[in-house]
Order: sequence, then C-alpha cells, then structure tokens
Amino acid sequence: MPVINRIAGISDAMTEWRRDIHRHPELAYKEHRTAGKVAELLRSFGVDEVVEGIGGTGVVGRIRNGAGPSVGLRADMDALPIHEQNSCEHASSANGVMHACGHDGHTAMLLGAARYLSETRNFQGDVVLVFQPAEEGFAGAKAMLDDGLFERFPVRNIFGMHNMPGLEQGKLRVAPGPIMAAADNFKVTVQGKGAHGAMPHQSVDPIIAGAAIVQAVQTLVSRTSDPKRTLVISVTQFHAGDAYNVIPDSAELCGTIRYFAPETGEMVRKRFPEVCETVARGLGATAEVDYQRGYPPTVNHAEETAFAGRIASEITGEAVTTEQMQVMGSEDFSFFLLERPGAYAWIGNGDSASLHNPSYDFNDDNLAIGASFLARIAEDALRATD
Repeated sequence: MPVINRIAGISDAMTEWRRDIHRHPELAYKEHRTAGKVAELLRSFGVDEVVEGIGGTGVVGRIRNGAGPSVGLRADMDALPIHEQNSCEHASSANGVMHACGHDGHTAMLLGAARYLSETRNFQGDVVLVFQPAEEGFAGAKAMLDDGLFERFPVRNIFGMHNMPGLEQGKLRVAPGPIMAAADNFKVTVQGKGAHGAMPHQSVDPIIAGAAIVQAVQTLVSRTSDPKRTLVISVTQFHAGDAYNVIPDSAELCGTIRYFAPETGEMVRKRFPEVCETVARGLGATAEVDYQRGYPPTVNHAEETAFAGRIASEITGEAVTTEQMQVMGSEDFSFFLLERPGAYAWIGNGDSASLHNPSYDFNDDNLAIGASFLARIAEDALRATD
C-alpha cells in the first residue's frame, strides 16, 4: 500500500499551498492569513464542519461518515523570528520571519489528507483535523485544549508528524516512549553591590557569583542526576554591567533545562534554585530564581506507535524501525498526548539545512508521502466493520 495515487495526483496543488504559506509566514498567535487560507481550503474540499479561532488562531475541521469513533490528525502553522537566507521564488516576504521548521509543509500535508478523506470517506466515524497555532514556544496545543478542543471535538486518539533534516528523504520513523524532551526555562537574578572596577574589595561582585552559579548548576547533571537519565542544563544568556571600570550591582542569567524522566524534572526543579541561592549566599550575594515549567516530554503511546509504524511500513514499502530516535528539542504535541493516546512520527527531510536555520526549506517531495501516511492512519483507525 504505497503512496495513495489520488494524493500523488494533487502533489502540485499541495506544493502550491506549501509555498504560498512559506512566502507569507506568521508568528505565534498571528497566523491570521494562514488560518484563513486553511479554513477556506477545508470548506472548498467539502469538510463538514470548519471552526476558526480555537486557542487563538487555531482551525479545526471535522469530516463525518456515519456513526463511529473519532481520530485526530494535527499540524502546526506558525513560523519563527528568523531572517530567511534562501533566494528561491517562494522565500519569505516578511522581513525577519520565516518557516524555518517546516510547519508550512506539515500544514500542506494535512490539507492534502483532508482533501482526499473528504472526497473518498473510506472510513466509519469522524476525522478531526487540528491545525494548531503557536507551537514554537507559546504552547498553542495547550491553548486549544484550554479552549475546549477535546470537549468540542472528542477524539479517541491523535497523531502528528514532523520533518527531520538528516534523515533520508521520505523515510518514516516512529518509536514508543519519550521521543522529545521537556523544556523548562529559568532566569536567575544575582544581586550584589556595585563598586569601582579598581576597588573590588568594596563590592559584592555579582559577576563572580554568577560565574560560580554557571559552573555549580552543572553538578546537577554530573553528580545529582542519575547518569542513566538524560539531563541538559544550558545557561544561554549572561547579562551584567555597562562600563569597563564599574562592577555592577546585579547580573542576570537565563537558560533552558531539558529532560525526559518526570523524576528528573522534579529533582531539578527543587535543587536548581537551592544551588543558585546557596552559591550566591556563600559569596555574599543573593539569587532570585524564576523557574518556568515549559513543554512536558513528548511520550508516544505503545499501541498507537505500533499502529502508526505498520501504516508507515505500508506507505514506504519497507520495515519502519521502532528504535528510539530521541532528540532534546521539545514539542507541544506533548500536551495532546497527556490527554489522549497517540503517536508522533518523523519524516526524513533529506540532506537539508537543520531546523531553525535561515537556510532551511521543507522538502516538497515529502508532501504526498506525509499526506498518504495521515490519510491511511485515519482510514485504518476508523475502518468500517460489517
């Protein structure tokens, strides 16, 4: 059961949709044009119900075919605040904004699946099409859930996918368990006492205290966390001072913390502030920690993963590995998986620039493959029985 011929036949249309969305990227919760285009296309396909404005700028479509269960299919729509460096005809027309993560492709693939499913209706039940805003750090999935997504559109399970540069073009992979990390953020404000740079004995130097904190928090990785469990603590910002000869009053550190295991998250949320405050106090300063919980880990459910893996094998004509392909990036599809069983798959983007890179572009050769994968998931999950 390779790529669906009827979907392959609309490859040019999917490419046109994808490139139009790429030319007109929009940031989180500002996806008004994109959402409008999605809604207009869904209605033109004959999708039974199209609702806009869920979770801000989210769009949900429902295709009905008799009584039966419901399955959810999700794509994300937002772009990133990056200035595109590509010179292709469909390069971004918005200064400083581009689709550097392939959400334009994800949206086009789900649109292709929606058109096919609406025309053929080879299933029994409801297919719920979730076009989600604000995946890039602004928790659009949670916003849709908070806006009553699953109350208004109940689904038995939910599936999504993401392109992966470096994985051979068109290859599909899906694995059970944690596949993407939790992503917490922090800001540490170190308060000391300023002084002339030539008279450091009159200061409580927040830069010294901040530098000590940068090193000390790494012991949570090397000496506190179970070495069999992954933990990443990255201090990515250090702001202090405005002059060459002045020790400032304060310093600010910011960064991100990534992990898979809930126990690791509990440990680091407790110990991280303790380490920062204790180190600062030992140097005569104080540290105020603003610890912000972000996306939870993305954890695929075993049954849905096995099901998606079987569909992927049928689409590609080869066995799809269920070997873990964990990455430390995060994904707010995780919020959906906390509410409903489901699975999140990878589709290879080939030898392209990496995600979030100004030279990245989605590989249009994946459109028919991804749309066929999503469509077959819906058909098989809602297979009519005598």
